[in-house]
Amino acid sequence: MITKLKNFIRSRFILPQRAGLAFSRGALNATLRNIDSTNPISWEFQAFSQNGEDGIIDYLCSKITHPNRYFLEIGSSNGLENNTAFLAYSRLFSGIMVDANTGGGGGIHLSNLFSLGVEVVEKFIDKNNIHELLEMCLYKDMDVFCIDIDGNDYYMMKLFLDSGFSPSIIVAEYNSTYGPDKSITIKYRDDFSYSLAHPTMLYYGVSIEAWKRLLSKYGYKFITCDSRGVNAFFVKMDRFKQSFLDNIKGLEYQENFYELRKFKMPYHERFKLIEDMEFVQID
Repeated sequence: MITKLKNFIRSRFILPQRAGLAFSRGALNATLRNIDSTNPISWEFQAFSQNGEDGIIDYLCSKITHPNRYFLEIGSSNGLENNTAFLAYSRLFSGIMVDANTGGGGGIHLSNLFSLGVEVVEKFIDKNNIHELLEMCLYKDMDVFCIDIDGNDYYMMKLFLDSGFSPSIIVAEYNSTYGPDKSITIKYRDDFSYSLAHPTMLYYGVSIEAWKRLLSKYGYKFITCDSRGVNAFFVKMDRFKQSFLDNIKGLEYQENFYELRKFKMPYHERFKLIEDMEFVQID
């Protein structure tokens, strides 16, 4: 009974209040921007995203030639702190938010309060069940696909694309500890957990170069990474005006601010801490 009461208070009062603050923060940040169409850093603002991803995604969405206003995010947390909440709650996009732990149902209630078009799936995604998730999607050419699962991201992305999906915008977390030039990812494991894989919690995910190599094979152009070095952004070239894409001058690589602050060492020194782990080279 106490747990149910806590969940009710959290979902009906605390999370909506936090959402209201995020709306206000996003509106203020967006208003203060001085947008330069050639500079993705000027597009950034933060409402629900960890960094400036909300602004980059929102601006890119405004440039899609034939949008369908649909998204899929794998690794969406509780439906409040992620890369698609702004699209869902402010732009009224429809889509699916997926996470292994949505926070005791809070994310589901929050989505129902702000956007009835959002489905929330609480599931740990791996090779064995990703096709069940993909069958739920309304569009294969969705506007936005985001992935941030701190582990098997590369393998899930490849399965997603090989299944015929071709989103207009892809937002993918990269591991800046791997540096700008290494093209690597972790070895696949169904039960991979970055918090258990290595004491530093630096062994996870994909290098930015590996993302560039993979996605270029499917017709994607790298646009930028965010200014705090967490996510990389790619677009399907035939869904945007070529003149817009040709003039963009984005960040090719950025250190992860949070890991730099925590370890007080640059990426090449951090990589030495995990260099004995097993990596897969991506050609």
